Amino acid sequence: MIRMGELLAEGKGKRIYATNDPGQVVVYFKDEAMAWQGLKRGRILGKGEVNNAVCRHIYELLERQGVKTHFIRQMNARQSLIRKVEIIPITVKVRNRAAGSLAQRLGLPTGTPLEEPVVELNLKDESLGSPLVNMTHIKALKLATEAEIRFITDTAVRINRILMDYMRDISVELIDFKLEFGRWEGEILLADEISADTSRFWDATTHEPMDIDRFRQDLGGAEQAYQELLRRMMGADRE
Repeated sequence: MIRMGELLAEGKGKRIYATNDPGQVVVYFKDEAMAWQGLKRGRILGKGEVNNAVCRHIYELLERQGVKTHFIRQMNARQSLIRKVEIIPITVKVRNRAAGSLAQRLGLPTGTPLEEPVVELNLKDESLGSPLVNMTHIKALKLATEAEIRFITDTAVRINRILMDYMRDISVELIDFKLEFGRWEGEILLADEISADTSRFWDATTHEPMDIDRFRQDLGGAEQAYQELLRRMMGADRE
């Protein structure tokens, strides 16, 4: 039986706890929300439960498609059991439309479709502003090998194809999303989370955000948007 231990780490939307199994940890999803490097803080009621369920739905979908992840099982409404991986300190962003920092950097109107997905690599270090990095930076800093980064970027593009097809069926546009990967027993696994905290999901009809941008931009209705995203996923699972 898995027993929770000490708190190992805490981030914007999650806490990570040790367990009596050194190879497994428990992730606890919080309702707290942050934006703009922590300058804006608040709560989205029920967000933790929604993100936990959304992550389970997405990771089980990806596992069925042959993408290996750190996910083991959902334990309760807010907690899931995951493999304890060694996180590679690179954040992968996959973008299908211009939004956020990409729209600002390239001078494109928000929502502009991109001819092909844009894959960006960022150093996982908020104290430095999570700067963009390329293969030469990563090799110079000895963060990962060229083969590992190639595998990670190829897997990110594959995940994008899977999620684009899935979201299209539930009338959701996948604008962009963030991924992290970790090493585990000689393999690289998809880690962290894919949720409305780390992705941009738009309603395919209204093009209204169904994600953390509702909190960032003071659009209101964040709780309802998160719940609606989960409702559509659960409906797809029943079909």
